[in-house]
Amino acid sequence: MRRRTGLLIAGAAALAWGEWLNWRWSRALVENGGGAAEAVVVLGYRNRQATANLINRWRVRAGIRSIAADSARGTRVIFSGGATSSGAAEAQLMADYAKSVLEFDGAVLLEDQSATTWENITNVIPLLEDIDRIKIASQPAHALKARAYLRRQRPDLAERLVRADDYRPGEWMVVKPLLALYGLWTLRGLKADERKVSL
Repeated sequence: MRRRTGLLIAGAAALAWGEWLNWRWSRALVENGGGAAEAVVVLGYRNRQATANLINRWRVRAGIRSIAADSARGTRVIFSGGATSSGAAEAQLMADYAKSVLEFDGAVLLEDQSATTWENITNVIPLLEDIDRIKIASQPAHALKARAYLRRQRPDLAERLVRADDYRPGEWMVVKPLLALYGLWTLRGLKADERKVSL
């Protein structure tokens, strides 16, 4: 009985820790910017099949739900990700899913050359110059890493970063502890000032 209780407490603690860390990451390195022009950057994930995989489908949904209600028609959604083993770019697969399955009919731009998160940010910068509010949609740790990269490459644009709707309480709850561990590993290379807000 005590062992079972101990396991339940440990499991609950792990779930709460994963939830808290993902919540915190979703709020790091963002501002409270205003302005009319909004862009949502959806980052791709390795996609070996001819259609968007589970992670890319979730990222597209997170990106679409990140569009502010008051700027829905004017929001630019940028799908970013290069070629996959199937030949199609991640960006194209995500755009196809957004249009055909989610029936998204807003403005879509594709960045289909990048192979890394650093390249994602480098290659979308020209598409963000005239934007007032920039949202980056991915799993919270990955989105934080991308925001840190934008801060390194273009601090002026990083001042326009606002929260995306890529964290929701209870969503992916069972795997959030694993996502948190993976996030800690991927964020280990951030500079000291960026790391302070990520842990």
